[in-house]
Amino acid sequence: MKIALVHDQLQEFGGAERVLVALHKIYPKADVFTSFYNPASLGIHKNEFKDWNIITSWADKAPFIKKLYSPFRFITPWIWESFDLSQYDLVISSSGAYMSKGIITKPNTVHICYLHHQPRYLYYYETAREWQRYFPVKIYGHLINHDLRIWDYISSQRVNYFIANSEETKRRIEKFYRRESVVIYPPVNIPQTMTTQVRPHSSSNHNYYITVSRLARAKHIEILLNAANKMKFNLKIIGSGRDEHYLKSIAGETVEFLGNISDDTLSMLYQNARAFLFASVDEEFGIAPIEAMGHGLPVIAYASGGLKETVKEGINGYLFDKFDEDSLIGKINELTDLTEGKYEEMKKNARLEAEKYSFGNFKRNIINFVENVKN
Repeated sequence: MKIALVHDQLQEFGGAERVLVALHKIYPKADVFTSFYNPASLGIHKNEFKDWNIITSWADKAPFIKKLYSPFRFITPWIWESFDLSQYDLVISSSGAYMSKGIITKPNTVHICYLHHQPRYLYYYETAREWQRYFPVKIYGHLINHDLRIWDYISSQRVNYFIANSEETKRRIEKFYRRESVVIYPPVNIPQTMTTQVRPHSSSNHNYYITVSRLARAKHIEILLNAANKMKFNLKIIGSGRDEHYLKSIAGETVEFLGNISDDTLSMLYQNARAFLFASVDEEFGIAPIEAMGHGLPVIAYASGGLKETVKEGINGYLFDKFDEDSLIGKINELTDLTEGKYEEMKKNARLEAEKYSFGNFKRNIINFVENVKN
C-alpha cells in the first residue's frame, strides 16, 4: 500500500504529535501532510521529524497566516481540500482542533481518522484562549464558527472509519458527527520496568509533586499553584505555553517552572516525585498522567473527561470532583495519610494501568484495524 499520514500542524509538540510519531514508526515510508511545519518551535523534539517526507500546505508559505493560524481558521477547509491524495491507497488523518480529517480522498482510497478531539471552540468546550472575553472577538468567532461547524460535520461524513483515543472521544464522535468509532488508546512513553527501590513516601526522598502540561487556560495549572501556595508543598511544573508569564506571577516560592526538558530528565523527576497532579477540564484522554503512572507515580486528577477511564479512585490515584484547590488538597491529604504498604501498592497499580497503553499494544491494534478494513 501507498500510505499518507495527515496531521493538523507541526508547530508544537504534545500528545497528538506523539501519536503521529508512533504512526510513522508503524508506517515509516508514509508521506506526511500538514498545514504548517515549524521545526524551530518544536524545540528538543524537532529531530523526531528530520528524516520525514513532510508536505506542507500553501498556507505554510504565508508567514502571517502561519503565526496567526487561529484567527485565520476560516481558511481551514481550503487548506485540507487543496491536498492531492489521489495516489494513496490508505490515508490516516491525525485530527484535532485544526480538523485535518477534512481532506478529500478518492473512492478507492481508505481514509481512517484517528481523532484526538473535536475542535473545542466549535462545541463550547474550554479552549487555550478565552476568545469570548472580548466582544468584537466574540462576534467574529461566532460568525466564522457557524460555517466551520457545518463544514466540520460535512467533512466527518467523508471519513471511512473513525478511531477514537478514548471512550470519552467516542461519545463525542457519536454526539457531534453521528458516526460510530472504535477506541484505540494512544501509545504512552513509559520505561520498560518500574524503579523497584522503595522510598518512604513521607520522607524527603518524595518531597515534591509534579505536573507536565502545556501552560494554557484549559489545563488550569492555577488550581495546582493555589494548592501549592496554600499547603507550601514543592511543585515542579514541566512545559511551556502562552500562560507561562501569568502563572509565574501567581506562583509561590515552593513552585518551580522547568520548561521543556528531555525525556531522560523527566524520567528522573518522575522517579522521585510523590504524585502527579492534573487539573485539566474535559481532557479527552490525558497522555501525561499515564506517562507518570508508567514510572509508578500515583495520579491526582480532576474528575473530568478521559481521566475517569484511567484513574481509579484509591487504587492508582485519586479524582477530586470539586473544581478548586481545597478539593485537590483533600485528595493530597488522603495520599499522605496512606501507610507505606498502601502507597507502594498504589504505585504498582499505577504501573499496571500504564502498561495497557504501550507502543506494542498500539501498533498491534492499529495494524489489525487497518487489515480488517482493507480486506
